[in-house]
Amino acid sequence: MKDELLYCPLGGAGEIGMNMNLFGYGQEDDHKWIMVDVGVTFADDSIPGVDLIYPDPGYAEDKKDNFLGIILTHAHEDHIGAITHVWPKFKCKIYATPFTAALVTEKFREKKIDITSYLQIVQLGSTINLKPFKIEFITMTHSIVEPNGLRIETPAGSILHTGDWKCDPNPLVGDNMNSKRLIEIGKEGVLTMICDSTNVLSVGRSGSEKDVRDSMLKIIEKQKKRVIVTSFASNVARMETIFYCAEKTGRNISLVGRSMHRIYKAAKQCGYLSDVIEPIDPRDAKNISSEKIIYLCTGSQGEPMGAMNRISNYIHPDVFVEAGDTVIFSSKIIPGNEKKLYKLHNQLVREGINVISEETDFVHVSGHPNRDDLKDMYEWIKPNSIIPVHGEQRHMLEHIDFAKKLNVPHPIKVENGDIVRIFPGDSPEVFDKAPYGKIFLDGNIGVEEESKSIKERRNISQNGHLDITLIITTQGNIHNTPIVNFMGIPILNTEEFKISIQDEIDKIAKSFSLNNKKQDENFKDALKVTCRKFTKEKTGKRPITNINLVRI
Repeated sequence: MKDELLYCPLGGAGEIGMNMNLFGYGQEDDHKWIMVDVGVTFADDSIPGVDLIYPDPGYAEDKKDNFLGIILTHAHEDHIGAITHVWPKFKCKIYATPFTAALVTEKFREKKIDITSYLQIVQLGSTINLKPFKIEFITMTHSIVEPNGLRIETPAGSILHTGDWKCDPNPLVGDNMNSKRLIEIGKEGVLTMICDSTNVLSVGRSGSEKDVRDSMLKIIEKQKKRVIVTSFASNVARMETIFYCAEKTGRNISLVGRSMHRIYKAAKQCGYLSDVIEPIDPRDAKNISSEKIIYLCTGSQGEPMGAMNRISNYIHPDVFVEAGDTVIFSSKIIPGNEKKLYKLHNQLVREGINVISEETDFVHVSGHPNRDDLKDMYEWIKPNSIIPVHGEQRHMLEHIDFAKKLNVPHPIKVENGDIVRIFPGDSPEVFDKAPYGKIFLDGNIGVEEESKSIKERRNISQNGHLDITLIITTQGNIHNTPIVNFMGIPILNTEEFKISIQDEIDKIAKSFSLNNKKQDENFKDALKVTCRKFTKEKTGKRPITNINLVRI
C-alpha cells in the first residue's frame, strides 16, 4: 500500500478568516498530521452575545495521537486567535517565529497557562523537522511583521503553503520577501501551492507601506489641531509610520487601546520599533496643546468597545476630540462593517471633525496580493496544481480561472471539510469529506452552532421572553394571581395584557387537578403553549416562555 499526502481545510476555504489547515502523510488510517494556523473570525449581529467564531477541530482531535504539532504562519487573529481554545484539546508543540510567539505567549498568560515548554520559537528562514514533514519558513511580506510561507517537504514531494502575503518592495519594518528562495523552491518542484485569494479581483499591485508613509506625512503636515489615527494594531509598519510622522511634524504620540499597547510591547521585545520616539501616556497627553499631539488608537472598524468609538461618543476617560480636529481611518473597510463605520464617520463630521479615510485619501494599502503580485508568485513557483484558500466563493472561483489562464495544469476548488489527496496520482483530487463546522465562543465557553444557548438567545432577541410564576397551595388552588413578567415584547397596555393572560391561565388551570404533582409537567406544557399562542395573537411575537410552579 502506497503512502498518501493529504490536505484538509477546516476553516478559511470559502470565507476570509478562521483559518485552519490540516496536512497528513502516511498509509491509510496511519497518517501523521500537522495543523497550520488556528484562527478566528468575528461574529455579526445575527449571533447576539457572541464575538468570536473558530473552526470545529473535532476531525483533527480524533487524530491527536498521531499529531505532530501546530505551525503558525503569522500573528493575525484570523490565524492565531483560537490557539488558547483549541490547543488544550491537543497539548502538542506549537511552532512560531519570535513576534508571533510573543503574542501567543501573552494569550496563554491571560488564560493562566504556562505554554513555555510547548512553544518552540523558530528563527526566520529556518527549518523544522517533524518526520515525515520537513517544514521551511519562508519570509514573506504582509500587513504584519514576520509573515511566513511554508515549504512542506514530504517523501512524496513538496507543498508551498503561502500563508497571507503580498509583494511589498519597501515593507519598512521587517525583512523583504525572500523571492530568491521562492524561485529556488519553484525550480525544485512543487506538487501543490495553497494560496491566498483575498485580492484576486483587484488589478495591479497591492502597494507598499513606504508609499502610505509618504502620503500620511503630507496629510498630517497640513493639520492644524489634534490628529487621531486609527488603524489595525497588528500593522507594526503602519504604527512606525505614525511615530515617524509625529517626529517629522514636531508632535508627541500617544497609544490608545489595549491591543495597540500589546502589539507595541511585543514589537519592541522582538527588536522592532527600536528607533522611534517614546510614546506618552494618554493621561499625560491631555496636558499637551492640540497641535502638538497625535493619538494612535484601536477601533478602526467601528468596534463598540474600540478606543475610536469611545472617543467619538465622548466617553473615553483620557482622549477628547473637538471641532477642527482630524481623524484618519488608516485601514480598509472590512465588508460587513460599512454600516457601523459610516455611522461613526457621520457622527464625527456632525461635530465638525475632519474625517479622512481610504475613500478620500491614500492612507492604506492591503496586505494581500493583487493580480500582478499573484502572477509573480506563479512565475516563481510554477506549481503542478493550485488550491485557492483564504477567500469567499467568488474569490476562489476567480482564482481558479486566473490559474488556468497562467497554464497551471491542475487547479482545484475546495470547501471547508474537503479532503484532498495530493499524492499519489497525476493530479490532486477531492476524495472524501471530513466533518467540519463552527464553534461560537459564548462567554468563555465554546459551543456548537446549534447549541441551546445560541438558539434561545436568537429567539429571545427576535421574540422576547415571557416568565410566569404560579403559587399553588396544599389544597390545589392558585394563590392570589399568577405573576407575569416579560421582556422584549411590544405590549402597549401592560396591565390589560397581564389581566388577559391571567384569564387564559385560569381557563387551563380548571382542566387540571392541581393537587396532583404528577400532572405538573403536563400542566406547565399546556400553559406554555397557551401563553405563547395568546401572545402571538396579541403582538405577533412568539416569546421564549418559562413557567414556574411553586408549591406552598
